[in-house]
Amino acid sequence: MTDVMTKPAAQASATSGQTAGMNMIQALNSGLDVMMERDPRVLTFGEDVGYFGGVFRVSDGLQKKYGLTRCFDAPIAEGGLAAAAIGMGVYGLRPVLEIQFADYIYPAYDQLVSEAAKIRYRSGGEFTVPIVVRSPYGGGIFGGQTHSQSPESLFTHIAGLKTVIPSNPYDAKGLLIAAIEDDDPVVIFEPKRIYNGPFDGHHERAVTPWTGHPLAEVPTGHYTVPLGKARIAREGSDCTILAYGTMVWVAIAAAEDTGIDAEVIDLRSLVPVDIETIEASVKKTGRCVIAHEAPRTSGFGAELSALVQERCFYHLEAPIERVTGWDTPYPHAHEWDYFPGPARVGEALKRAMTGGR
Repeated sequence: MTDVMTKPAAQASATSGQTAGMNMIQALNSGLDVMMERDPRVLTFGEDVGYFGGVFRVSDGLQKKYGLTRCFDAPIAEGGLAAAAIGMGVYGLRPVLEIQFADYIYPAYDQLVSEAAKIRYRSGGEFTVPIVVRSPYGGGIFGGQTHSQSPESLFTHIAGLKTVIPSNPYDAKGLLIAAIEDDDPVVIFEPKRIYNGPFDGHHERAVTPWTGHPLAEVPTGHYTVPLGKARIAREGSDCTILAYGTMVWVAIAAAEDTGIDAEVIDLRSLVPVDIETIEASVKKTGRCVIAHEAPRTSGFGAELSALVQERCFYHLEAPIERVTGWDTPYPHAHEWDYFPGPARVGEALKRAMTGGR
């Protein structure tokens, strides 16, 4: 068993310059700063993004540094904001739009689905929409039903959109820069429960900060984490756990708590998905558990289950297990009954090890 806490060598060698300890908020801020300094076409806007620096402070200080035309506040009109970003992208800018909470992204959905995702196809490749839409998502902060949703599967279903979810500061900055440099629209969902530190699902324990964690040692300059490349967060031989965002840390905790030598794959990118890494791991372990916070029905775990079934059927020694949120709105009073914590992931691991019994 090995916990893989350091950066992959191929990525580490691509970076240069100094590093600094950062939490995810600081890493994302650094990514925006690096790209706004490198490329005058890059700008960021959204509700409270400018003067206030964002509700989670991801854009803190950028308006003062780059001015009102490159970091600015916008009205509460997500559909209009997405439409404006699309227009900017078509005309050559590279806007980064912040949707304050993923729960409020639905008014922008029509623009992202009907316009942003279609323009490359509709124009025969003559036009692209190089926009990034960032949004905090997920539960674990007692945000209730309107500040805790995980809508990622709604975007993975749309051809022409890329969907990315980081699980640590190093990946957050590298994925953001890669997304800004990509010529197609990218939606980045940021797990707000781990903005300030990794969370293993044991809510009764003291909060753990990112301070001193290897994945919080972030290059201060430019680097990228390629879209569509997963990370082996924990090496193991007994069972494969597929996870992303906060659930990566929950999966690692479940493996430790149960003593099962599980291999944890941090997807990083849902579309494009790194099917090669998934396939190699499941063929090695012969078992698969999938974990995400979103409701079970039509969640991205269903797509992952189908992919594993199609590619690894003759290697599977037990049914694929899914551990998810419930098919209900996220409850405020019973948050930890809804949140798929390490106990529920651990039970799925045990079932996988006993052939589903």
